[in-house]
Amino acid sequence: MLKFARTSLIAAALLTTSVVASDIIVTVNGKNITKQDAEAFVSATAPNAHYEQLSPQQKALVKKTLVEKALLSDLAKKEGIDKTSEFKKNLEKIANELMVNMWMKKQMDSAVVSDSEAKDFYEKNKAKFLMPETVHARHILVKSEKEAKQIISELKGLKGDALKQKFISLAKSKSIGPSKSKGGDLGTFKKGQMVPAFSQAVWSLKPGEVTKTPVKTQFGYHVIYLESKNPAQAVSYDKVKNKIIATLKQQEFAKKVSEVVSELRSKAKIVDMEKETAKSAK
Repeated sequence: MLKFARTSLIAAALLTTSVVASDIIVTVNGKNITKQDAEAFVSATAPNAHYEQLSPQQKALVKKTLVEKALLSDLAKKEGIDKTSEFKKNLEKIANELMVNMWMKKQMDSAVVSDSEAKDFYEKNKAKFLMPETVHARHILVKSEKEAKQIISELKGLKGDALKQKFISLAKSKSIGPSKSKGGDLGTFKKGQMVPAFSQAVWSLKPGEVTKTPVKTQFGYHVIYLESKNPAQAVSYDKVKNKIIATLKQQEFAKKVSEVVSELRSKAKIVDMEKETAKSAK
């Protein structure tokens, strides 16, 4: 079950959507708690979750927590917590943090990247957008090296479709691996997805070839048949366009913030009190 931390609901203050009756999920002493409030709470506690996607039990937990917070908020106000100097100091800190966050969001939202800029970035960095080389292979897994050698012996001299069909037949009858029912078919995979010994053996084969000696791994002994090799190829621009635009927007945003901060620092009077105190102490 999704667990919710005791966290601030400040994010709810940013929601400006008008409240309609269908948005209200519970009322506490006449005060509405809305779906927007619940979404803000869930988002703050579990970033990849959404209120509407929660189970009935999880929604009930969210509502229970929000009701308790509303009740405690009312109690704290009645006891004058909001009038204390400590509260006002902390509120100022929160307000400053919120202002900075909202300013940052405004700068990020205002960053613009044209399609031509994104396409130019793609053309200059095509090497970064490559689909790795992959292979399509089958294997027969047995417990002993003797069994594996016997299988290789049965396949010796066969080529082309005759070799493939015989390999599939032997895989179905002799392999102890989970791919047995599929004629030993492992599908398509890239380097690093299989254990080192297996990966090294399969990449040394040419399409239509079978390993000449058994390949030992922690699972047993393998006889491998390579169906095909697919060379590395560039991913199309359309598939990475949105990712490129997001990257360039982030870069533009970071550059702008850096420039603004640099200018502000150059105009501000900043005194490092720790350094000044250290100087005075000498």
